[in-house]
Amino acid sequence: MLSDVYFPRVNGVSTSIKTFTHSLRKAGHRVILAVPEYGVSRLVYYDKLEDIYRIPAHRVILDKEDRLLNSRYFEELLHLLQAEKIDVLHIHTPFRAHYWGVRLARALACPCVATYHTFFEEYLHHYIPLVPRRWLRAVARRFTVSQSRQVDQLVVPSTAMHALLQEYGVSDAMQVIPTGLNLAEVSGGDGRRFREALGIDANRPVIGHIGRLAHEKNIVFLLQVLNELREKTPDILLLVAGEGPAKKDLLRQANRMGLTKNIIFVGYLSREQSLWDCYCAADVFVFSSRTETQGLVLLEAMASGVPVVSTAILGTKDILLQQRGALIAADAVDDFSQKVALLLSNPLLRATLSREAQAYVHEWSDDEMAARLEQFYRRVLQQEALLTDEALLTESGQ
Repeated sequence: MLSDVYFPRVNGVSTSIKTFTHSLRKAGHRVILAVPEYGVSRLVYYDKLEDIYRIPAHRVILDKEDRLLNSRYFEELLHLLQAEKIDVLHIHTPFRAHYWGVRLARALACPCVATYHTFFEEYLHHYIPLVPRRWLRAVARRFTVSQSRQVDQLVVPSTAMHALLQEYGVSDAMQVIPTGLNLAEVSGGDGRRFREALGIDANRPVIGHIGRLAHEKNIVFLLQVLNELREKTPDILLLVAGEGPAKKDLLRQANRMGLTKNIIFVGYLSREQSLWDCYCAADVFVFSSRTETQGLVLLEAMASGVPVVSTAILGTKDILLQQRGALIAADAVDDFSQKVALLLSNPLLRATLSREAQAYVHEWSDDEMAARLEQFYRRVLQQEALLTDEALLTESGQ
């Protein structure tokens, strides 16, 4: 698996790679990762314990948290991988890792697949605001179609993304395989402990949001919801966990709206314990992103027994469609805030949704999704073998 991002960089792609890797290894497969080094190393470093090649990388100008693999180390990585028996090469990001992955697969004579994790059509304009949005949308679509043609098959995390890529004109084989949830990892959150650590009263109404603080996550919408809820519930609190390029803007907007006493930014939290404590500290989990290809945090909240209020746009539709453990809100402040207020005022409804949520998430187990990915790999390899046989027959016939 090759990616421009991985832990310690926290985001959905890192989580997806780690989750699938863990389950595939548990099933007896070897998974080698090639990902950026986030320090200042000038050497490709191999972590034998984790089976990871860490590659020196450049900082990204528009986002100091991210990295691009340093082109000078491509040949060294190729040399190292030639000593391995690679059956399938799986690309997880569309930047330098994509082009490296395509070249590596050709050199290693193995099939190459990619997962489409990021909805670029609604992503780029937040980072290149001076270019007209319609131009960026057209560029994103052409870029996506072009890259899809460079790999053998695609994985998409949701049915909505499958339909969208077909609309773009991606005609290559695509398989819907969401990222699963490691239920053992999620269990054991202690909301009371988290509240006590931050000095939050046990009876104070709290809504929570966990995710990268990026413009495309539409967190400004949640500030507007918070502002409306505050009119009837003056002591309401929004807990925001995560970091990202939109944080300064969110702090400014919260200050301008007079919400500083109603919001706490807690930064990145450890997946060992404090993240799950944060989930459980909330009475309701809120989410309003318009760009999610899946929305794994919704499942994490549900597994923690926290009812969800969320819009159902793109990838989140697959999770929320059955409305088990969640209330689906319109992409409108008044409807969203009304549904949050309903849950906050109705402990019985919250308890019912909590039970529903914890039962529902078992349908999204990490091992089940990894088994689907394994079968996908097997089909790709079978197809590759058939194409090789056909080529050999054609050659001998000539």
